[in-house]
Amino acid sequence: MTASQPEWGSLTSSEFQSNEKWWPDSLNLRILHQRHPDSSPFGPDFDYRAQLDATDIAQLTADVDALMTDSQSWWPADWGHYGPFFIRMSWHAAGTYRVNDGRGGGGTGAQRYAPLNSWPDNGNLDKARRLLLPIKQKYGKAISWADLFVFAGNRALETMGFRTAGFAFGRADIWAPEDDIYWGPETEWLATEDERYSGTFEGGDRVLDNPLAAVQMGLIYVNPEGPNGIPDALKSAQDIRETFGRMAMNDEETVALTVGGHTFGKMHGAVGENFHGPEPEGEGLAAQGLGWANSHETGFGEYTLTSGLEGAWTPTPTQWDNSYLETIFKHEWELVESPAGAKQWEPVEVQEGYWVPDAHVEGKMNKPVMSTADMAMITDPAYLEISKRFYENPDQLAQAFADAWFKLLHRDMGPAIRYAGPQAPDAEYLWQDNVPAHEGELIGEGEIATLKSRIADSGLSAAELVGTAWAAASTYRRTDFRGGVNGARIRLSPMSEWDVNVSSGVPSVRSTLEDIQSTFNSEGGPQVSLADLIVLAGNVGIETAAAAAGHEVTVPFTPGRTDASQEDTDVESFAWLEPNADGFRNYVKKSGMVPTEHLLVDKAFMLNLSAPQMTALVGGLRVIGVNAGDQCHGALTDRPGQLSNDFFVNLLDMGTVWAPVGEHEDVFEGSDRESGESKWTGTRVDLVFGSDSQLRAISEEFAAAGGEALMLEHFVNGWTTVMENDRFDLE
Repeated sequence: MTASQPEWGSLTSSEFQSNEKWWPDSLNLRILHQRHPDSSPFGPDFDYRAQLDATDIAQLTADVDALMTDSQSWWPADWGHYGPFFIRMSWHAAGTYRVNDGRGGGGTGAQRYAPLNSWPDNGNLDKARRLLLPIKQKYGKAISWADLFVFAGNRALETMGFRTAGFAFGRADIWAPEDDIYWGPETEWLATEDERYSGTFEGGDRVLDNPLAAVQMGLIYVNPEGPNGIPDALKSAQDIRETFGRMAMNDEETVALTVGGHTFGKMHGAVGENFHGPEPEGEGLAAQGLGWANSHETGFGEYTLTSGLEGAWTPTPTQWDNSYLETIFKHEWELVESPAGAKQWEPVEVQEGYWVPDAHVEGKMNKPVMSTADMAMITDPAYLEISKRFYENPDQLAQAFADAWFKLLHRDMGPAIRYAGPQAPDAEYLWQDNVPAHEGELIGEGEIATLKSRIADSGLSAAELVGTAWAAASTYRRTDFRGGVNGARIRLSPMSEWDVNVSSGVPSVRSTLEDIQSTFNSEGGPQVSLADLIVLAGNVGIETAAAAAGHEVTVPFTPGRTDASQEDTDVESFAWLEPNADGFRNYVKKSGMVPTEHLLVDKAFMLNLSAPQMTALVGGLRVIGVNAGDQCHGALTDRPGQLSNDFFVNLLDMGTVWAPVGEHEDVFEGSDRESGESKWTGTRVDLVFGSDSQLRAISEEFAAAGGEALMLEHFVNGWTTVMENDRFDLE
């Protein structure tokens, strides 16, 4: 061993050379096993909703309410009330949600893990979570951390005089960090915003990179001091509008959340950053998961350091009222620096009645303060108009804040049918993507047989039937429980106009199925929805294709889906579900920086598929002929339309040599090794099943003796998973 080499025992786990370090471009399949049931300490059969049904929610509410004013000496509450602290914790748990890919949000309890537990914007929230520990210990698995994080903030509002729109339980915890989430390209916290933006403010073309929603690495929303710390309220408004829009909020919701949230509590910047210790994930063992130790005086109370801005927005920071808007409109503001050196705004002269009592020092009075992001609420013309209306109509503010806060906490939970607990509201919202409840008798075995016969006699091919069902169901994403076939929104705008659906011939197939539906339903008896018929048609296509290959397969089918209306569909919100790539159909709308095989894995994750199921579905869909458009890349068979294992047999055939077509290496040609004659074409998504060692191991089994039956098993299981992902009525 040379002098420069560390001894084996001195290495940490992070210093070992993982496969990703040696081969950084390799495919990461870990996300397909991210929520493996064995990762939970409760075991694979744990039913959180059953636990909730047996939980005394009234007592839980009373316990959380009591905690609000039970100030602890190790982290004393501002003004003796933890309410504002818990509001921030809930807001920052839920506020990571982004509509582009449905990732983030408070639905998994992910704030317990890196990187979220150590984001600069989440400074000192480790203490808020630790304050909740006694309640978690009392209730154990009967209440998840995910529910508790956001419930505490909701109760905080209620205890300070605000009436919320209600609260729904039902968020199950994860037990490992979601390390597949792309939070940005930066390699340091709070790096310049320019690293994730294209265009400029001055050019009017400044755009945040997709799928990101925050302006800097480590922030939930925007820099409160202004873009890149520059106190420009108009530019801050641009950042706010885009960021909140990426989190599914419009201008009115954005103003309501800002005004309502900043009615409570204060910002903390009593001392300089040089007194701060490492974040929780960077601390030592003795800290026991706590971070940001403040070495100045006590390090808490009046010496607390979090954002660097210092002060409260209103003179009544633990009480719901209209004082935020009264304060901001009744004063002239000037730019100052906090004790920590952060840029903030104070009144030139404080009006009578607006001095703020200090959070910890009795008898001390402070000026109210605003951040540059707050000043955007009265500087941007659209925000100003809304702020004035709320100022003059406090009842409108209360309603708008209640609705926006409820949306913030529940946006990633999916339809209201997934809500649990006695405090869930009866009101329904367009953004929930609800579908009508099923009414009347379900179609039974006789009706199903009749419909399958009519579908088989319709003249539609297996590829058309399977492709249309896939087009509808594969819009589902597990991150926020949106999309799927239930509701048959594939017939509605915007899905009906999507390029991938039009180029795949979905409209004509749908039209034929609608004719079958209309005729069947006119005959009396149980009625069939188009959503059910689309799935049943896909099943018929699979059974037909399998029979053509010599296999008898029955694909499970459970009726009960319903059809949504255009009025029940948020067109702007659903537009985010349009796929830019779908490797299962060899579809790419536009090429990007991420290779298509990596996008395939992400799609499989969204669809709750395992690696074997993903592999079987790609190979099976290829030979059936379900590619989007008229290209046949990856159809590695001389018997198209038959559900066989030909894709794997021919991909792994050593008699074929593959070479890229063009410099981009998106398409490849397979030629006979001896004659040089062209045999096949394939994409990156196709060839990865022979090049990636993990996927090749699965492909080799599917291509081996008995492998076709094994492939069919995983194909049918994966297909059924995709078709039933959105059957929340069956949970």
